[in-house]
Amino acid sequence: RIRAILDSKDKIPNVNKRGNLYYNFWQDEKNPRGLIRRTSLAEYKKAQPTWETVLDIDALAAAEKENWVYAGQTCLYPSYDRCLISLSRGGGDATVVREFDPIKKQFIADGFSTPGGKTDAAWKDKDTIYVGTDFGPNTLTNSGYARIVKEWKRGTKLSEAITVYEAQQTDIGAGAARSWDHGATYDFVSRVISFFANEQFIRGADGKLTKIEIPNDAGAGVWNKQILITLRSDWTVEGKTWPRGALLGMPFADFLAGKRTFTMLFEPSPTKSLAGSAEFKSALVINELEDIKNHLYVWTVRDNKWSKKPFGGKEDLGSTLVWPVDAAGVSDDYWMAKSDFLVPDTIALGKLGGTPQVLKTQPAFYDAKGLHVEQPFAKSKDGTRVPYFQISRKDMVLDGPQPTILYGYGGFEVSMTPGYSAVSGAAWTERGGVYIL
Repeated sequence: RIRAILDSKDKIPNVNKRGNLYYNFWQDEKNPRGLIRRTSLAEYKKAQPTWETVLDIDALAAAEKENWVYAGQTCLYPSYDRCLISLSRGGGDATVVREFDPIKKQFIADGFSTPGGKTDAAWKDKDTIYVGTDFGPNTLTNSGYARIVKEWKRGTKLSEAITVYEAQQTDIGAGAARSWDHGATYDFVSRVISFFANEQFIRGADGKLTKIEIPNDAGAGVWNKQILITLRSDWTVEGKTWPRGALLGMPFADFLAGKRTFTMLFEPSPTKSLAGSAEFKSALVINELEDIKNHLYVWTVRDNKWSKKPFGGKEDLGSTLVWPVDAAGVSDDYWMAKSDFLVPDTIALGKLGGTPQVLKTQPAFYDAKGLHVEQPFAKSKDGTRVPYFQISRKDMVLDGPQPTILYGYGGFEVSMTPGYSAVSGAAWTERGGVYIL
C-alpha cells in the first residue's frame, strides 16, 4: 500500500509560467530521469491536461550514451526562448551546462556550453551569461566551487571570458546573476563566505562593483525600487538596533546614498518568525509563522511609505504558501498551496484582492474519519513553550497505552510545518497510532 502511494501518478504537477506557457518537470516509472514538458493554462485547469514534451532526459541519456541526471535550468527573461540546462553524470554535484532552444526543442550546436564541474551559470542578456566553473589551476575554492565568476560573450571561447569577481580560497564560492524588477535590471555579484555569511555587490554598466553595506549574515534583494534586507543577527546602525530575524525595507537609491531610514516589514518575537515573502506588481505578501501557524499580510508602498493589511482567508492548523505566477513584478496573479495533516494538498490560482480558485487537489490516500489535530505546548526546563502538533483519534483515551511516534527536526533554520503525509496516515494514524510533530 505504501509503495502504491509513493508510485501514484496523482501527484499535483507544479508549473512555472514562461510567456503564455506553463512548464513542469515530471518523473514516473516510464520516465525515471524525467520530462521537461509544457501546456497552456486552459489545459492545466483540466483534470488530465495534454502535455507537450520539450525535452526527454531518458531519451537524451540513451542517445548520448551518458548517465544524465537533470539538475535544473534557468531561462532567459522575458523572451524565454533560450535556457541554460544543467545535467550531471550520475547525480553528482558536478554538472555540464548547455544552451537549449525550448521553441525548437533542441540544444544549440554552437551555443553556450561548459565542461563538467561545480558550475553556476546565469543569463545577463541573450548574448551574455555569468559563469562560475573550473577555469583551470587555482580557480576553485577549498570547497570545490568556483572561486572566480566571469562574463562570457556569445561567439567567444570560455577562456576569453572577462573576470567579474574573485573570492578567497577559503570561501565557499562566488556567483553573479541578473535580476529583473518592474522593468529595471540589477546585476548582483556575491561572495559566499560560509553557509550563513556572504557579501553582496551591485555591478554597474561599467563593471564597477558597489558593495551592499549590510552585515555579512544578512540577505538583500530589490523590489519596486526598494531594498529588502533580512537580518540573521541584531544590527545597530545610526543609533538604532534592528532585531535578528527582522525584514527591513527602504528606497534602494537612498540606501546606496548612505541613508538608513528603514521600515520594519516583519518584527520577530520569541514565538514568531519570518516564513518568506512573495513579490508581485503592486505588493509584497509576507508570510509570518506564529507558533508555527501561517499569517499572511499584504504590504504596499506609495511615496516611499509602507502600509499593511491582512491577506484574508481562513487561518487554521494547516500550511499556506503564496508565490507569484509571473516573474519580475509584472502581475498580481498568485499560486496558493494549502496543506493539512488530514486534508489532501490543493493548488489554487488567484489575484491579489480576489478569491483564489482551486485548480488541483491531491486524492485522499487514507481514511481520516475520526482523526483529530490539535496543537498543545510542551514546557522545557528553561520555561520555553514548545508548540507541537498531535494527530490522533478523537476518542483516544488519554494516558492509555497508545503507540506514539515523536518526530522533530532542528537544522538550517527550517521549521516543520503541517503537511499531508499519505504514508504516515495510511500506515500509522489511520490504524490508531498517535503522530506528534
